[in-house]
This record gives sequence, C-alpha cells and structure tokens, in this order.
Amino acid sequence: MKTNDTEWPEMRLHPVGVVRNNIKKPMLVANDDGIELRERIEKTRENREIVRNMVSELELNPEMSELLEGVEDFSHILVIYWPHLVPLERRKLKQVHPMGRKDLPIRGIFSTCSPARPNPILITAVRLLEREGTVLRVQGLDAVDGSPILDIKPYVRSYLGVENPVVADWMEKINKELEDDPVTEDVSP
Repeated sequence: MKTNDTEWPEMRLHPVGVVRNNIKKPMLVANDDGIELRERIEKTRENREIVRNMVSELELNPEMSELLEGVEDFSHILVIYWPHLVPLERRKLKQVHPMGRKDLPIRGIFSTCSPARPNPILITAVRLLEREGTVLRVQGLDAVDGSPILDIKPYVRSYLGVENPVVADWMEKINKELEDDPVTEDVSP
C-alpha cells in the first residue's frame, strides 16, 4: 500500500486476549442508515451507569505474562480492543448522525466515537482492580463479551491528559443528556 509517497508495510494484528463480561450486545448498531442507538436515552443512561460499575475480566494469552509485569502498579489502564460484532460491510460508513440521532448533524466517522470505522479499533480507560496471573479485573469497560484485546497500556496523565479540551457542541449535548439524572416530579399532596 502506498500513501503520500510512503510505502506502508502490511499490517497484521493478533489478539493478546479476550474480554469477558456480561455485555452481550453493543449499545450502538451499524445499519444501512448509519448507526442506531439500541435503547432510549434513559435506558442508555442507566446502562452507562451499570457499565461504569461492571467488573470485566481481561483474559490474556498465557505467553503475555512477562508483558504484564508491573501493570498492577497503575490504578488505570487503556484497553485497546476490536469491536468484533461490527460487520465488515458496515465499516464502509463515512458519515453518521452521532449516536444515531437524527436531531444531530451528520458528521464524519473520524469525528465520532462510532464503532463502525474503517479500522474498528476502540479504546477505553478503565480502573485496574486486580491482576491474577494473566487475568486483569477492570471496572468500566464498555466492550462486548468476546471482544479481542489488541493491546493494553498504562494510563499516564502526563502523556494523555489534555488541558481544556474543546468538544463539539453536539457531543456536549450528548454527554449532558447521559450525565443528567432523569427529572422526577414530586407528586406528594
């Protein structure tokens, strides 16, 4: 492959392990119209809270033991994984309504967090709870059960922390809706 006068070598990725948890279906689904949120925002908010507290196991291949040496010294890690339930034909999406919401403007895939991407590689920062051999117990991973793990890196604020990031208005709207508690009315007499 040649891009911008640079010859790129063939790229091959091999999973280093697999995610084990109770998430059986992805929250976002790619379809002919782009992506679609499987649940209403209230249910999505509830599911997001469940995921934040859920403990997942990262079962790494036995030969990864040496690569994990010292990982338990970190409180958080980055899990890089492949969303294996995104069909190959859905990786051709170029633009989507973020979160499948028609009230939000169409945006290019690279400006969204959609799992339907040319190279569906996702990353999540999670709390590392425990290491037992080649099994890491983590909290807050949004990957579907069975997702292949491509890599693990320590979360280092000095490398990854960005001061005063600017986020698109539509993304702020989504985040606010997901963070806000549902409004409840006081029906007492």
